[in-house]
Amino acid sequence: VQLQASGGGLVEAGGSLRVSCAASGGTFNSYGMGWFRQAPGKEREFAAAIEWSGIRVYYAGSVKGRFTISRDNAKNTVYLQMNSLKPEDTAVYYCAAGPASYRWLLDPRREVSYDYWGQGTQVTVSS
Repeated sequence: VQLQASGGGLVEAGGSLRVSCAASGGTFNSYGMGWFRQAPGKEREFAAAIEWSGIRVYYAGSVKGRFTISRDNAKNTVYLQMNSLKPEDTAVYYCAAGPASYRWLLDPRREVSYDYWGQGTQVTVSS
């Protein structure tokens, strides 16, 4: 599975941005998808995840209520809509895919639940 993230950019605090991740080379609706982010000088952290049918979603506390993850299985694409952005949201955003399994459902917030990673897209929020 190959993942291509796009849509990052520079936005002012309080603004919105949507990043996308297009998948190829696999059966998209058999993967749980996640978004992780890595800020400068910090470890990569979980942001959001969505189960293969799109019914179950998961969010980190820091983004809950501001970010929305969704997927379009017909387009093999997962999205992360980011609203009310803050300077602390500045990071490289990575999408990841993990096979539909009990392992993924057990903890979609952990990196070990994912087998495939995209290259990342930079999101910068200015104050």
